Amino acid sequence: MALQGPIPVSFNQVFPHGCYVVGEVEAVKDFDASTNGRFVQARDKSTGELVWQVAVMDADPAVKPGQKTVAVKILAPVQPVPPAPMPGLPFTPVEFDHVTVTPYVNGTGRLAYSIKVREMRAPRTGTASAKPTTAKDAA
Repeated sequence: MALQGPIPVSFNQVFPHGCYVVGEVEAVKDFDASTNGRFVQARDKSTGELVWQVAVMDADPAVKPGQKTVAVKILAPVQPVPPAPMPGLPFTPVEFDHVTVTPYVNGTGRLAYSIKVREMRAPRTGTASAKPTTAKDAA
């Protein structure tokens, strides 16, 4: 089978209405390597990068309230910093790059997805490839 391991997807496929940071960026614990009183941070099995996690709220109005908040794992050598808050908004909008999903069966027997990303950033507001509207704008 061609699909093995994490499946690359676009940010817009996972969060078509965007998402918002609603928690702190935290180190993910390696439960196998950690012992009483000794915290060991998890590393990604395929890249060896440190694993961090942040809670985000899906802005899709059709998502059920109990499923609005999801954990996004970030693979990075140092703790990622969320974008600066935007004035007038109760939550900070965020986008992710290099997104992958890994399907799995959760503890209740339902299909779930682990979301991993490589970068966290503020949403892009414009496009760099915007075309000029007049000949004067092009000059």
